[in-house]
Amino acid sequence: MQNRITTLFGIEYPIIQAGMIWASGWRLASAVSNAGGLGLIGAGSMYPEVLREHIQKCQQATEKPFGVNVPMLYPDIDKLMEIIVELKVKIVFTSAGNPRTWTNYLKENGVTVVHVVSSVKFALKAQEAGVDAVVAEGFEAGGHNGRDETTTLTLIPAVHEKINIPLIAAGGIATGSAMLAVMILGADGVQVGSRFVASEEASSHQLFKEKVVEAGEGDTHLTLKELAPVRLLKNKFYNDVQAAYAQGYGVEELKNLLGRARAKRGMFEGDLEEGELEIGQVSALIHDIKPAAEIIADMMQEFNEAKDKLAHL
Repeated sequence: MQNRITTLFGIEYPIIQAGMIWASGWRLASAVSNAGGLGLIGAGSMYPEVLREHIQKCQQATEKPFGVNVPMLYPDIDKLMEIIVELKVKIVFTSAGNPRTWTNYLKENGVTVVHVVSSVKFALKAQEAGVDAVVAEGFEAGGHNGRDETTTLTLIPAVHEKINIPLIAAGGIATGSAMLAVMILGADGVQVGSRFVASEEASSHQLFKEKVVEAGEGDTHLTLKELAPVRLLKNKFYNDVQAAYAQGYGVEELKNLLGRARAKRGMFEGDLEEGELEIGQVSALIHDIKPAAEIIADMMQEFNEAKDKLAHL
């Protein structure tokens, strides 16, 4: 399957595994790349030397293209970018910041740059900054979201209408039929997060993976908008946040309640009560934990079956 995204990255299928904190280490990224997609190492939960180790191990585990996702709010971003360039990583996805800050530096060093956006306005800014493609992520997505709360179904055709660089859809995509739907709406490929959390190679805690599989429709909610909007599975910590709102907590009180390393506690260490459990609405459609290669194979089979069905309508 060849299109603008597979050509841009040199991959077989237009499926990108999202660079998620506490889930996307070298094992997952290399497994996805070896299966024909594009694996991403999630640098947002890594110290610089930890990122170095993951890149080197990924380079040993696959000869296929892979990349690194870098949230630009990261405090040591200069060190992360230096390591990425030093180790000759060829693909970087940036998020949570101004794409102008690092795009030129990366492209001058031979790196393909993709930026994650949540609106048409930011997609246009990313295109103007010179990125090679954008990921447009809808409100359904897990983790930190944009403030506009635009759903994927609306966001993808709106962005497609305004930009001319390749477009990757994200948010609520875990199946081949969803992949076909967003590509009909104008996307050239998909970025998949939550489905890969429930993979054997994800570095997230087994208890968290099982919690994702158990989740049903309505079990996630976007909250903490005063700090940074984040979609969470409902648990004791989520209930504590809602109680705080009911008591009229302000920004500083919410920050104190959140504390530090709450996401690590939940997703990496497996504290399902006090931890922050970031996952998308599509968790309701995830029913098993399986190898990343099987996830990609299943998605492509369903994509082709859905496309054939559509042709006969």
